[in-house]
Amino acid sequence: MKIRPSIHPGAVTLEVNRFDTELLAQPAKEPLAIHKILVPVDFSPFSYKSIDYASAFALQSNAQIMLLHVVPLNYTDAEFIAFDSAELEKQAADAAKVHLDQLATERVDPELTIQTRVVVGRSVDEIVKAAEELEADLIIMSTHGYTGFKHAFLGSTTENVVRYAPCPVLTLRQREHDFVCSSAEKDNA
Repeated sequence: MKIRPSIHPGAVTLEVNRFDTELLAQPAKEPLAIHKILVPVDFSPFSYKSIDYASAFALQSNAQIMLLHVVPLNYTDAEFIAFDSAELEKQAADAAKVHLDQLATERVDPELTIQTRVVVGRSVDEIVKAAEELEADLIIMSTHGYTGFKHAFLGSTTENVVRYAPCPVLTLRQREHDFVCSSAEKDNA
């Protein structure tokens, strides 16, 4: 490599031979080391925002996405009711699976690998269990921001997932500065 004065004032000319090109090459930017993203979905608009963020992260890191819906357990005693709660849970799970597959088609870039899963159980337990089974690198989920008595009594699913998850958790609030927009918003722009 040779540096010579240029005909332009304040500039130099750089002569590079074929062996020097490695010196000038920009280092390749490595994608984020995220391979699997878990997205709990409760079919609220807040959880749709989580899908949009997961898609953006997955596109940048070539990651897989798993959409997970948890059908809550029915805590009623079968002796005192006239319907089969297990059958209701199964019907709810089947309907949720159809809706989840539809969301995957509508909101996730077709280039990405996506799985959907519907389980019956306690939300926090099932989300943490799915993250462990999937060996998720990241969980992306929304929070509704319960406050006061409701928060003290019910707790927060998101708060407990953050506490017990085996991987980092990105939480999204309803009203915040967004740096990702949905595919519908992109189409309207």
